[in-house]
Amino acid sequence: MVTLLGPQRRPTVDRALASLGVDGSIATITAGWQEREKEDAELTALLGERDENLRLHARWMDVLHSDPEYAKAEREHRVVLDELQQLYLVRLHHAVQATLEVAQRVDGNPRSTSMALDDALAVVQLIDTTHINRVAELRAAFEDAWRPQERDVVVKHREEVSAVLSRAACLAIAGGHVGELLAVLRLFDVRSGLPARLIAWSAGAMALTPRIVLFHDRAAQGPAQTEVYDEGLGVVTGLVLLPHARRRLRTDDPIRMSVLARRFAPATCVVLDDGVAVHLQADGSLPADARVVDEHGRIVEARVVEASAQ
Repeated sequence: MVTLLGPQRRPTVDRALASLGVDGSIATITAGWQEREKEDAELTALLGERDENLRLHARWMDVLHSDPEYAKAEREHRVVLDELQQLYLVRLHHAVQATLEVAQRVDGNPRSTSMALDDALAVVQLIDTTHINRVAELRAAFEDAWRPQERDVVVKHREEVSAVLSRAACLAIAGGHVGELLAVLRLFDVRSGLPARLIAWSAGAMALTPRIVLFHDRAAQGPAQTEVYDEGLGVVTGLVLLPHARRRLRTDDPIRMSVLARRFAPATCVVLDDGVAVHLQADGSLPADARVVDEHGRIVEARVVEASAQ
């Protein structure tokens, strides 16, 4: 069972945990905080002082320190991935701008405009999918060449992480830097030992999805391109998660929001604003009151979308 929370500027994780009736120890991951990973006293208090931090960032630093050859290879791999992301953004920028221009057309025949918009969205989706596939190819090639799962220091940490997870009733995954978080989740094979109950927020929630989408329409330096970043763990399926949605997206622009929703369809874009708690059903589906972005760019309850599809 998975619970997805909104940002924890005003913490709600304690109330969410209480509503779930979780007994036993709680494993935590704060690796997205990077060097601040161990500054988890507030989280410990919210969890009733029954947490055990997996210290994934510290474990990663130990791997890099203990295995300089692997560390060098990983740095070089990240440089390649960063360059690939930048080249993807160059291609993406023009395709998204063209799509928005078509979507904003108010003159002309509605049928031809609709067809043109479908075609423009298909181009954006192809760029997204191709990029994700390239990232996956590079990651697979790196892992085949360097076999991190067979390196002694990684094996040791994986065994320790597995032991903590095996005795935990719940795993809580905090936000932070989604790239750093995802890297250590993979390196230490967290997915294979997940307890029955998961609670995650912000980047922690995003890391559980099949595809991580980065967005920020309201950045100080101007709107950032909404981009696919990488595959997530795939624990949660069929969803694109939007933490801080009302703070970071132009939710008052239905055309822009409609393009966002249609671009990532058939996945559902889920709004995770402050105070939100989404308790997924046993089959992984959304509860009826979850807030989602529909094809018209409106933020509505999931039950509204389901009703309109029937």
